[in-house]
Amino acid sequence: MRALNTWIDQQNRWASLFKGQRTEPLYEIQTAAGRKRVAEAIDCALSPENLSCDGELPMSQVRARYRALNSAATDLVKLDPSMERYMPEFG
Repeated sequence: MRALNTWIDQQNRWASLFKGQRTEPLYEIQTAAGRKRVAEAIDCALSPENLSCDGELPMSQVRARYRALNSAATDLVKLDPSMERYMPEFG
């Protein structure tokens, strides 16, 4: 769960930069809807274009991002196996 919590914290910090102080976090895993939103965001981040920033990142960074996202996805599926259906890029 550490990888998933790290990813959620990072995404919520980024979101707060653009949305100001939020009363509730953008990403959470306490509800099914929140877990679905996290699963869809991870799947989007795993797309080749987003993973590599349209080919701009060095392969070492792409691999590191892939490992972090894959670990977060694995944690999410362990928490709620039904979330795998929202992440076709995962697996």
